[in-house]
Amino acid sequence: MAVIVLIWHLVCRFELVPGFMLPSPESVAIALFRDASLLMDHAAISLTEAFAGLFLSIIFALLLAVAMNESEFIRKTLYPAVIITQTVPAIAMAPLLVLWMGYGMAPKIALIFITCFFPMTVSTLGGLMSVDEDIIRLFRSMGAGRLKILLWVKLPSAMESFFSGLRLAVSYSIVGAVIAEWLGGNGGLGVYMTRVRKSYAFDRMFAVIIFISILSLILIKLVDMIQKKSMPWKSIREKSEQGD
Repeated sequence: MAVIVLIWHLVCRFELVPGFMLPSPESVAIALFRDASLLMDHAAISLTEAFAGLFLSIIFALLLAVAMNESEFIRKTLYPAVIITQTVPAIAMAPLLVLWMGYGMAPKIALIFITCFFPMTVSTLGGLMSVDEDIIRLFRSMGAGRLKILLWVKLPSAMESFFSGLRLAVSYSIVGAVIAEWLGGNGGLGVYMTRVRKSYAFDRMFAVIIFISILSLILIKLVDMIQKKSMPWKSIREKSEQGD
């Protein structure tokens, strides 16, 4: 990153690219600092939309992944439909959602849900289906039913895959919120980005892009922290492996 910023600085310093096309890192940093409070206000709106869509995607993804794991008929019936939802670009679905739901928060949450639903479902289903069959047979031999096997074997084993999908979904949620806000609204990082683009304030444009990246990295780090708290056995195993 330091090398990239240095090259960026040198390109602007020696005017290899016109300043109106590529603002310098210094001007972007100044714009980021100057508009920090305004960016935080817009970020609050985008995060509200992102968390709402992400929460719904987590709930429905878990339910569908468990249903597809428990029933081969459901898996063969619904899995192709889940795949098809990802063949349509999000930017193409956004206008339709606005047309159907208006310019409020509902179409934005719907787009975030659609964007996050696929990685959550696929990763969780993969984790559920990768459980060691010997462990399942052991639990069955001790009289455990399908519910106990699901709660005590499959779900704990699928947690690592679940959090892998959650990392993707968290970053997608911010991107989905920005894309949805491009099409209209009263606030949000996407609305802010549209306004500065129309005013040709490219230093502020770069500033909001960097701000969105930082926000995504913070959320991914938050997911890592939640994973460590939720999977203490993984940290213990990693420490023991490092000790060996």
